Amino acid sequence: MKIHDLAPAPGSKKDRTRKGRGIGSKGKTAGRGSKGQGARGTIPAGFEGGQTPLYRRSPKAKGFNNPFRVEYVVVNLDVLAELDAATIDPGVLRSHGLVAKQGLVKVLGRGELSKAVTVRAHAFSKSAIAAIEAAGGRTEVIPAPWGDRRPPAKGNAHTNR
Repeated sequence: MKIHDLAPAPGSKKDRTRKGRGIGSKGKTAGRGSKGQGARGTIPAGFEGGQTPLYRRSPKAKGFNNPFRVEYVVVNLDVLAELDAATIDPGVLRSHGLVAKQGLVKVLGRGELSKAVTVRAHAFSKSAIAAIEAAGGRTEVIPAPWGDRRPPAKGNAHTNR
């Protein structure tokens, strides 16, 4: 095989249609039919024949709610410092009324921690990890209940419309 033997597969290359160049192919009306609105070049983009166009209908539902958003209940270090437990997890926080019955817990780094504690939560900020480990404690990340995939969708088929 030589370079001059190379050719595209039969039928894969086709000449482009030259519209409006005589009656041989797509001449005269160039595929637009005869007369009428579609044959003329004055229809604005998005025109729907007098019906309120999509871009005018859609602002009624403003914004977008991500059905896969993960929301955390936030607990800061100054709150953890007041607790007397050696291990702090969502169950301990719920028993003290700091976290609702359900929800993921995220520990943030506001405040100071003076004692060494083991903190178990679903997420930590970097400053919280640094402060807990500086006090001699440990952080353990609890896996989300849905595993390593995205969370289940909230709402229904009509929520984001």
